[in-house]
Order: sequence, then C-alpha cells, then structure tokens
Amino acid sequence: MKVRVLGCSGAIAKDCRTTSFLLDHDVLVDAGTGVGDLSINEMASIDHVLLTHSHLDHIAALPLMVDACAAKRSTPLQIHALQATIDALQTHIFNNVIWPDFSTLPTPAAPFVSFHPLACGQTLLLAGKHVEVLPAVHTVPAVGYAVSAGQGCWVFTGDTGANPALWARLNQLDVAMLVIETAFSNRESDLAQRSLHLSPDALASELDSIAPGKNYPVYITHTKPAETELIMAEIQAFDATRASSSPAVSVSRDIRWLHAGQVFEL
Repeated sequence: MKVRVLGCSGAIAKDCRTTSFLLDHDVLVDAGTGVGDLSINEMASIDHVLLTHSHLDHIAALPLMVDACAAKRSTPLQIHALQATIDALQTHIFNNVIWPDFSTLPTPAAPFVSFHPLACGQTLLLAGKHVEVLPAVHTVPAVGYAVSAGQGCWVFTGDTGANPALWARLNQLDVAMLVIETAFSNRESDLAQRSLHLSPDALASELDSIAPGKNYPVYITHTKPAETELIMAEIQAFDATRASSSPAVSVSRDIRWLHAGQVFEL
C-alpha cells in the first residue's frame, strides 16, 4: 500500500496544507486543502473518502473536489464517516446554500456522492484495503483509522486528546507506522486540553501507553504552522528528559515530523 501525504498541517500558510492522505490511488483519508495538489484525473480515481470528523481543516476540499471531477466519474464517490459527521456535511455544506447537495444531483437515482455511516470498532474492506475504525477523543464526534493491505497497519489517530482506548487497541495490532497529532506547543497546553488536542508533554504521556516490545516509527502531524519548530524541538527533547527521570516508564521512540509530499510504501 502506498501512502501519499497531501497535507498534514494544523492550518494554512505558504507550503502548509491541511490534513489529507491518499492511499494508493483510490482511497482518501480526510479531505483538507492538500487535495488541491491532485490533478483532475487523480481526483477522479478516488472511489472512497474516509473522514475522521467534521472540522473544516479535514473537509475543506471535499465539496470542491466533487465538483471538479464529477464529470469524469461514472459512479458516486463514496463518503464514509460517523453519522454525526455525515449529518454535519448535509446540514452545513451540501445543503444547496453553501454548496449543491451532490447526494441528489444530478439525480437522486444517480448522484455524484453517496454517504455511508460507520461506527467505532467497525471493520471495512475498501478497494482491497482492510480498514478498522479507531476511537478518538475530540470536541466533535471523531475517529481514527488503521489501514492495511496485507502487511502492518498504517494508523492515523485523527484529532484527539488523551485516548486510553486507542492504545488498548493499538497494542493488539501489528502497527507499521503511526501518524499522531500534536497541534500545540507546551506553552499552549491549556488550549490543547480545552480543544482536545495534544501538546508535546501530553504526547509523551500517550506514547508511554505503547506496550513493551512494540516499537514503530511515530510521525507527528497537525502542528500549527506558527509553532511547528517549537513543537518539534519540545518533542525531540522529551525522550531524553523523561527517560532519565523515569527509565522504567519511558523508552526512546523513533519520532519524526511528517510533511506534505512524503510517500510511504507499506
């Protein structure tokens, strides 16, 4: 399975695109502004969109993408999400006010998009890929995803705060790569807690939940552009500090910064 990072920023700025990942050529995970780097033909090749939640930075490009490639498609684009996320899209985006209701256009019998509710813990088979819906803890209903195509799982937490249920499940899976958010620096830790995001210190506590013997690369996503350098510096510092103060709890992790344009083969 090929994972292409289209966008992984927590906001927009020059060279910063919001969350979106293309799995092979046909499955999109979230639809942030990074989708705009795809060609029309690449957009038209996407058959499934997996949404983590309804916040704008994760759905901003979805209505525009549908409009751009609809004429090149012969079947509806399938949008998979929590029912609450689907309700938000239909109420606030595809409502014939902000954007046309493409679930009924050009006709209700043959629409440009179709909505498919999913639930936490559910497993799906999409385009030859096994997808498990993972728990997330956010200010709106949200999920993460574990996706595999016969090898280890690519795991994306989505937006989340402290999330014990996630680690309980990940410790049972063969994880090849973890993409986890860290939206704010430690100086903004109060804001991170209120908005149910992670800061570096909170991330350190979360990573301590990884079971002994489990060691896989951890990629940081969703950093705010104004704080990215500080966030990454704080993350790079916490391993040594925590290991020296509590060696029985903390182990060194392979932690890297994710950036748009990266491609991974799993």
